[in-house]
Amino acid sequence: QLQLRESGGGLVQAGSSLRLSCGASGGTFTNYAMGWFRRTPEKERAFVASISRSGLATIYADSVKGRFTIARDNAKAVVYLQMSSLKSEDTAVYYCAADRVHPITGGPLNYDSWGQGTQVTVSS
Repeated sequence: QLQLRESGGGLVQAGSSLRLSCGASGGTFTNYAMGWFRRTPEKERAFVASISRSGLATIYADSVKGRFTIARDNAKAVVYLQMSSLKSEDTAVYYCAADRVHPITGGPLNYDSWGQGTQVTVSS
């Protein structure tokens, strides 16, 4: 399993942008599809975005489509989540996750490695 560590969270104002990073170690990064999820009081693991092993395919939750972009740098073993036009409802703990089996997926149960999470707070 990969070890994952997120960074880049913080307190920002509504309408602003923020980029999260997730560094991976302990395995072959290109063997894993990567995803971002978020935890709110209403939902334990809400899907945000996923990216395939090559980075050529991406999928997004409807709530973030057009505002968030997932990308990966396989040479650096890092996955990013660029968040723009942030809203108060984006406030959450954001987790990155790795899936060795599926090419790309939004199902949290498919992911077998998780980071510790990074807090994003959007003030209105």
